[in-house]
Amino acid sequence: MTKIVVVDNHGQFTHLERRALRDLGVDTELIDNDTNPEKVAADGVVLSGGPDMDRTGRSAEYLEENVPVLGICLGMQLIAEELGGRVGGGEYGGYADVTVDIVDDDDPLTGSLYPETRVWASHADEVKELPDGFELTAKSDVCDVEAMSDSDRDLYGVQWHPEVAHTEQGEEIFENFLAICETQ
Repeated sequence: MTKIVVVDNHGQFTHLERRALRDLGVDTELIDNDTNPEKVAADGVVLSGGPDMDRTGRSAEYLEENVPVLGICLGMQLIAEELGGRVGGGEYGGYADVTVDIVDDDDPLTGSLYPETRVWASHADEVKELPDGFELTAKSDVCDVEAMSDSDRDLYGVQWHPEVAHTEQGEEIFENFLAICETQ
């Protein structure tokens, strides 16, 4: 059975990320972000959302573990910042229901949602510049980088929260990430 760990960055919806995976029949575990990645055996990693980049513990170390990684909100921002992208404050601010345009219908994470989907997202902070090797996979009127992928390294990120009921096709993001993890 495929195992995916959710690294807890203290977000208010983190427990829902684990539940969404569990509901798909995935062996999943919620782990503290101070957990040493070398002590975790998993086929994939979800870096959860959270309130503050200063409270991400050892999350960045999971990018070096050679397993697929999905960053959600703060998790995506952490991936971008750690790998040379740029994160900054969003113009829109707090949580909102947003229509997201999927710009790459071949992307393994978001492509199945093409051409658009409705999501629940916070835009207090957002990715302003993609890291090298990443491609833009989704955008909106609110945010230029709603999702990004580096399929060569199996690193993915979404600004929105696929784990909440307000996101129309959120379960599909987890299904797609599971498929990525199972092909490793």
